[in-house]
Amino acid sequence: MDKRVFIKSVFAAAGCFACGLNRSFSEANNFIAETPAGGDLWKWNHEAYHYKVTERGVECTNCPNGCTLKRKETSKCRNRINIGDKLYSIAYGNPCAVHIDPIEKKPFFHFLPLSRAFSIATAGCNLACLNCQNWEISQKSPRETTNYDLMPAMVVDEALNNNCESIAYTYSEPTTFYEYVYDTAVIARSKGIRNVYKSNGYINEKPIRMLSKYLDAANIDLKGFTEASYLKLNSGKLAPVLRTLQVLKEEGVWLEITNLVIPTWTDNLDMIKNMCNWLVKNNMADCPLHFSRFTPLYKLTQLPSTPVQVLQKARNIALSEGMKYVYVGNVPGTDLENTICPKCRKTVVQRKGFVVTANNLVDGACRFCHQKIAGTWN
Repeated sequence: MDKRVFIKSVFAAAGCFACGLNRSFSEANNFIAETPAGGDLWKWNHEAYHYKVTERGVECTNCPNGCTLKRKETSKCRNRINIGDKLYSIAYGNPCAVHIDPIEKKPFFHFLPLSRAFSIATAGCNLACLNCQNWEISQKSPRETTNYDLMPAMVVDEALNNNCESIAYTYSEPTTFYEYVYDTAVIARSKGIRNVYKSNGYINEKPIRMLSKYLDAANIDLKGFTEASYLKLNSGKLAPVLRTLQVLKEEGVWLEITNLVIPTWTDNLDMIKNMCNWLVKNNMADCPLHFSRFTPLYKLTQLPSTPVQVLQKARNIALSEGMKYVYVGNVPGTDLENTICPKCRKTVVQRKGFVVTANNLVDGACRFCHQKIAGTWN
């Protein structure tokens, strides 16, 4: 494609994000202006898919937190409740965030470039990260946010109406609105819409294997590479996240990985080397790795932003350990988000922000040396 035509098509696509949303979505759906402060079943409850009844209450088996709840108790993620000794999600069909995004924003750099993702999120998260950038929704319950009334079939209809090639489950933690994700993904697959999953990876093996049958791509936040850092920074464990990466790879889901480099927390270069070594040994050398720059937020406002030179060192380490596609995000004005052919080292995809400005791929291969570039390009 001629470069000028290519760039023109980029801006034409970008220009219809907002207009499509305003014209179609806002006219078709209403906000949930008021939600019950307590009580039992309401419209947006849905029985959970993964739980068991024990003598101490119902045990959620969706994620490694393993919350065991007595009647009317809620889970750590804030959106699961025991009602009559059954476990219910209260995050079904009531997203608090609905947007149309470029797929590059997630970030996905090797999956349908220049395409649009219909993005949804409900309140709630099963971790409590000190650096969370979406704490206004992740650390709340769906009963505390202003939400849309948007059931799974309606999500798919809106994606189709707005010419979105995929539906992204994103922003907060989709594991906590699993039933909503799963049912939407099943319908989307039947309509030819792709499903992409932006997650912390903190989910048990049975649920992620079940969901993987309908996922096309996942970007997992690998928040560090020691159990100690996961416990202190994120209130979680590392091992389940590593298992999620392995399962997604085994299930054939296109996988990209994001690592936020936080000063004094996750910027240890030896730890980064160990992480990259593990990824290579587990057949993930072809998975794009995104090192993301930390900006002081939430409970870590006393820290500085990550020095760019630290991010560059992390990238060099990853490449030296055998990772083929390594990016640095949140650093404007650099070429660190371009895709480089691992064989001839020429730029095959050039990016500026969330916009692709040049594409030197032909049928998923480098135009210059014909090396196949891992990803889903068409």
